[in-house]
Amino acid sequence: MNESGHRSRPRVALIHDWLTGMRGGEKVLEVIANLFPDAPIYTLFHFPGAVSNTIESHTIHTSFLQSYPGLRRHYRRFLPLFPVAVEDFDLSSYDVLISTSHCVGKGAKTNPDATHICYCHTPMRYVWDQQETYFPDRDGPVARIRNIALARLRRWDVDTADRVDSYVANSNFVADRVSRFYGRSADVIHPPVDTDFYTPDDRPPEAYCLMVSALSPYKRIDLAIDACSSLGLELRIVGEGPRRDVLERRGDDKMQLLGRVDDLELRELYRGASCFLQPGVEDFGISSAESLACGCPVVALGRGGILDIVENGVHGVLYDDSENSSTLAAAIDKSTSIRFNKTILRRRAETFSVASFEEQLKELLELRLPGWNLF
Repeated sequence: MNESGHRSRPRVALIHDWLTGMRGGEKVLEVIANLFPDAPIYTLFHFPGAVSNTIESHTIHTSFLQSYPGLRRHYRRFLPLFPVAVEDFDLSSYDVLISTSHCVGKGAKTNPDATHICYCHTPMRYVWDQQETYFPDRDGPVARIRNIALARLRRWDVDTADRVDSYVANSNFVADRVSRFYGRSADVIHPPVDTDFYTPDDRPPEAYCLMVSALSPYKRIDLAIDACSSLGLELRIVGEGPRRDVLERRGDDKMQLLGRVDDLELRELYRGASCFLQPGVEDFGISSAESLACGCPVVALGRGGILDIVENGVHGVLYDDSENSSTLAAAIDKSTSIRFNKTILRRRAETFSVASFEEQLKELLELRLPGWNLF
């Protein structure tokens, strides 16, 4: 309480690993930033124009990495410096820190009286259980140096886990990862889906499959390419990433790498697709939920966060074999024989609406931050 007897408004800062594009994590940050319009955003590096106007409207503080030559093209190579960079931020003047983190954001230092709440997209995959997927080359001096760096980063990740006062996970799958790797419990609040924008239309589906994904190894886009090729189906892929050249060589003339598209074009792609593909293990899978919002069923590997989204046979088809493209092809073929109800798909997506996310997050913040006038 202040001297007049009213609850005080806390000084809030937001932290996000990096701002290089509008993917699922940035969509979460956007909604949180809207709830705290005066809060500055701290991030390791920011490529102006790469994120939404809502995020860009905030004061954005970057780390010393921002000025490094070659950062825009090769920022992943600076991974060993990320812990130092995030710890270099001076956050001592803030009462509340809200981090949205899949890398080092949760390790930021605050003053002892501040409260740090972390919306955790996942503990770092590449230092924990997916190191071989990200870095398949394990021999030679470069691999040995990299393994040493990753081992140090893994120790740092554990050592800094208790800098967070309260974890929020984006799925039950991630809550389990937080428990296993950090020894901490986490509340689950699913990410927000813009169900006001992503809506179905009345057209029949066209004969193409859709993926919306960073072009990264763990996404298993190679399996989708092979499965669609074996079925003679067109595959349209939205997204950019380090494996673009490899995937271009793998695909046939029915594969399209569309790169980044605007929201209107993405909505049209969702509406027209016969099914949305997710062959990799996702922590949640916000694109799958957007697909359902547009009335497009999902064909996905039945592991990870997708289990919070899709009921097999109701909202799409789930399959088990993560390494065999023929299993994915069979699941795609099965999905075409099912007449999915767009209303049921849409109703499922609406459980992940922005309004639902905001309501759940506000309730949690008020529970974890008693005495503050937050909103």
